[in-house]
Amino acid sequence: MEAKPYDLAERTFLFAKEVREFTQQYPRNHLKLNDIQQLIRSSGSVGANYIEANEALGKKDFRMRIKISRKEAKESEYWLKLLKTDDSESESMRAFLEKEAKELTLIFSAILQRSQTS
Repeated sequence: MEAKPYDLAERTFLFAKEVREFTQQYPRNHLKLNDIQQLIRSSGSVGANYIEANEALGKKDFRMRIKISRKEAKESEYWLKLLKTDDSESESMRAFLEKEAKELTLIFSAILQRSQTS
């Protein structure tokens, strides 16, 4: 939980990495396993689609990839809400990651708005 990088590719990478660290420490429960797997997938997809957006074939492709990044950030936030825990250390990390997912959603929304006006 360091200062957030300005480089969005790096920030989305760190988000996915920190999600993986969180899920490794999360208390094992067979009922939560699917939620954890979904969270891992969506958190990694945020950055992967952002990288693809930067290599887009045109404006339409760029906007589509940004929309997918935004969607995956929202989905990550959803799965993180489902993984609330009573353990204070895990809960602190979970809350941090949920906030980061929300901030990434807002960033992608702003990028999308700017790309539609240009």
